[in-house]
Amino acid sequence: MKLLDWALLATTLLLVPAFAGDTDAAKLAFTAAGAEFTFDTGALKGTLHGKERKQGPSLGLQPVVEASAGVNMAGPHGMFSLYRLLSADARYGAAAWDWASETKLLPDGAAEIRWSPDKDHPFEMTAVYRFSAPNTVDLQVTVKPQQDLKRFELFLATYFAGFPATFAYVKDPDAGGKPGFLEVKKGAVVWHTFPRDEKTAEIFGDGRWKRPPNPVDWKMMPPLAAPMALRRDAKSGLAAVFMAPADDCFAISMPYGEEPHRSVYMSLFGRDIKAGESASARARLVIGKDLSDEKAAELYKAYVGK
Repeated sequence: MKLLDWALLATTLLLVPAFAGDTDAAKLAFTAAGAEFTFDTGALKGTLHGKERKQGPSLGLQPVVEASAGVNMAGPHGMFSLYRLLSADARYGAAAWDWASETKLLPDGAAEIRWSPDKDHPFEMTAVYRFSAPNTVDLQVTVKPQQDLKRFELFLATYFAGFPATFAYVKDPDAGGKPGFLEVKKGAVVWHTFPRDEKTAEIFGDGRWKRPPNPVDWKMMPPLAAPMALRRDAKSGLAAVFMAPADDCFAISMPYGEEPHRSVYMSLFGRDIKAGESASARARLVIGKDLSDEKAAELYKAYVGK
């Protein structure tokens, strides 16, 4: 083979993996579609609501269709939807759904929603949604306040259509504190919260959840072994796994499984943020078929790197 031919072959071999990588990245990217942003990763297909929706709510991911099931899994108020904004001293508006926002595409295909400060919200907030795998969406939220925020909480909400069984990853008191998934079943109490520890459990008792609209009386449950939860749908075989780094999520809350909301809530931040400083928190949602409890725990370890 001539030297020129070898050079052409080497160039081709170098280009092939790069092209494949670009193709994979394109599948994980959001696409601007009018006032919304769509995605089709091959495993999940749907829409992110956010761009200049001044006449309507920013509802996270809605719809979300899993390829094998072929039906929308998301409830009316979406998945990974930024909901209540709370601190020890105030509730900021009724919900982030009602706070005007703008969305743009980032160079890597992620979508960024930005909320600017106003009279009801003394802070700037951004949320970046990014698919790190065809069945995995990562969220990073950054808050920069104009005034000190005491024990700030972002209540991140996900609502399902279907998925009637719900679980939290706790230090199981019936198993000597061994980590495991505890199912939340119907009983005398509707609303359950699983705190990271005793200190963060106190945040729920500082009066924030008594403020209207829709105050909630939470029942304190066993502490989390890690910030992780599951919702399962036996009919489709699908499971949704929620996770966050321990420093970023101080509680996970949910009603009993078949309660009509079909929801999971992640309480992000849970710490003081000083005026002018920026603070960020992360969360991940993985949707898959026939995911065992053990596999879910492995996914969490891979996510946090231990």
